[in-house]
Amino acid sequence: MTAHNFHPQYRPDIDGLRALAILPVVAYHAFPNYAPGGFVGVDIFFVISGYLISLIIFRSLINKDFSFAEFYFHRIKRIFPALILMTSACYVVGWFTLLPDEFKQLGKHIAGGMGFVQNFVLWKEAGYFDVVSELKPLMHLWSLAIEEQFYLIYPFLVWFAWRARFNILTGVVVLGVVSFVLNKNGIQQDAVKTFFAPQTRFWELMAGSVLAHLYGFRSWQPFFTRWAHAALFNRLVFRKLPEKHDRGALLASSLSFVGLGLIVYSIATYNHTMPFPGGLAVVPVFGAVLLILVGPKAWVNRQVLSCKVVVWVGLISYPLYLWHWPLLSFARIVESETPSQKIRLAVVGVSFLFAMLTYYIVEKPIRYGSSSWQKTVTLCILSVLVGLLGYNTYQRNGLPFRIKEPTDINVIFLEKNSPWLPQNQEEICKSKFHINGNESWCRMAKGTEPTVQIIGDSHGLSLYPGMEEILRESKENVIYLGAGGCLPFYNIVSYDKVADELGRKICTSATNRAIDIADRYNSIHTVILWSRGPVYLSAKGFYYNDFAEEKSQDRFISSINHPDLADHYMIWNISMRETLNKLLAKKKNVIFVLDNPELGFDAKSCIDSRPVRLTNKVKNPCALPERDFQERNRKYRELIFSVLNDYPSVRFFDAAAQLCDNEWCWAKKDGKLLYLDDDHLSLEGARLMAKEMTKLLH
Repeated sequence: MTAHNFHPQYRPDIDGLRALAILPVVAYHAFPNYAPGGFVGVDIFFVISGYLISLIIFRSLINKDFSFAEFYFHRIKRIFPALILMTSACYVVGWFTLLPDEFKQLGKHIAGGMGFVQNFVLWKEAGYFDVVSELKPLMHLWSLAIEEQFYLIYPFLVWFAWRARFNILTGVVVLGVVSFVLNKNGIQQDAVKTFFAPQTRFWELMAGSVLAHLYGFRSWQPFFTRWAHAALFNRLVFRKLPEKHDRGALLASSLSFVGLGLIVYSIATYNHTMPFPGGLAVVPVFGAVLLILVGPKAWVNRQVLSCKVVVWVGLISYPLYLWHWPLLSFARIVESETPSQKIRLAVVGVSFLFAMLTYYIVEKPIRYGSSSWQKTVTLCILSVLVGLLGYNTYQRNGLPFRIKEPTDINVIFLEKNSPWLPQNQEEICKSKFHINGNESWCRMAKGTEPTVQIIGDSHGLSLYPGMEEILRESKENVIYLGAGGCLPFYNIVSYDKVADELGRKICTSATNRAIDIADRYNSIHTVILWSRGPVYLSAKGFYYNDFAEEKSQDRFISSINHPDLADHYMIWNISMRETLNKLLAKKKNVIFVLDNPELGFDAKSCIDSRPVRLTNKVKNPCALPERDFQERNRKYRELIFSVLNDYPSVRFFDAAAQLCDNEWCWAKKDGKLLYLDDDHLSLEGARLMAKEMTKLLH
């Protein structure tokens, strides 16, 4: 193949900047306490990519020799080899280590990763029941998807603007500003969408594009190399002015320290609870811009970023990024808890080894070897085959035949027991009550008039399949209405610490509608109220050891009718009474459920049939100490009983009484898991509750 496109002169400091991006990312994923803001490394990668890609396009257009075919052939040879190898290896490892529900999700993510739409896949998955990121081996491919989407759109926009004689810099700046505004506004409205959406991330790549335009479209020199601009700075610092060729060196070096300082500051002070990207992303992005801007002769670039060891890390940064996360994720999955520091340290070491081997044996020979269209086509075919293999695995529910003689069938076939299934009952319910969108949860067992209604958050939803099964042959028609993380009380709002307006609106609309439906339908004789009470009152989850790091959350509640109230217990007291008064006025049989125990550990840690483990850790007994349950729930239960004392007609159902004895609150009985995770009941647990609760219906 004949080379057409411009190839930038190699700058070792940019490879060093890649090292400065990848090392914090690895540290954040393996040891988050040591690099709490290490995730900003991805933003640095975006700036580098925007700069290099734009420089190639801009200079090639100037030379009147830009080739789309060559541009995309180079991108394929750069990205596909290591990606195909890593995803294929994940599939093989997943075959032998993952349970069907886990392998099913891996298959979907392989398809999303190879199709470069992983950011959209993760965005659509996000929600109350979403699996934590540590359990998604290909979670990290979201950033690669955004880059590829940029590569698909951006060259055509620039080429069109060039042919139409538009000012390229103006277009780049306008697109960058629009993207940044969408990012800044979106972080308050929908933080998940803003994190994953390409339109809210492109501004970071555009920041590199502006640099590329300055260097690529004209004989431009940074202001600090010109004597007129550096004179005042030099006079303030030196007793005697430096030689003419060194007059901008000190200012350039000073700016390189500023750039490095901004990146180090964001790594050290940011954390996962902050709304990101938003305006916070400006700091590491500007730091990366400065380090590219000042050039290879600035002190930090010359002495730090161009150091041989640092440059070597930068050279293997792409395969290191690909390998480190799935290795850490698989270790987390098979251990059913955060692996020990020794295991994580070993995983990081293996990641470097795999990255080095991938770079020298796979990536480098294909990327820098002889160019041929056959090589590119082969890579494309392989990527399609791997993607189709993943999609087929997803469609076939994780290929459950891989697991021989499963003992914990209700966890291994998790997708069949999930409380949000079956889908046809969701469609019946939403059609009946004219509910649009996915924010509200709605389930209805039959097409007849509803008679028993469950209102609540995900704990109420987890009861539904058990009630539906127990009442299937009766005249009762059970429905569930509510939303994740929302109390079953009228005019009350529940939200996370990093709250967004969408989350606030969901609770009031979903719960108020559910209570209004109970009010309006005379056929509904019984209303069951169930929620994860302690988390709303304490504003904290309940977890043991490292499990708290990955599941930690802050939960806050407020009252629409009493906006000045801040005390959660007072808000609960008033809102619960208002709701009971409203329901009892309509002569409803109200059952209030005292919440089931929160385990504080993942129920999957009790599975003794997992195919592979790094250690022999199987939680035994699979139970929570009863004293810990009592300590966690004491104030919650006292509040409930103090309210119910004034409502003798309201029946209460103690879910914990079905699971606890004097010593333990059990997550597993008779070889059957009663929980899906750390706090939601499994189908078996829902059956246990429903069997006893149906006795209170009349």
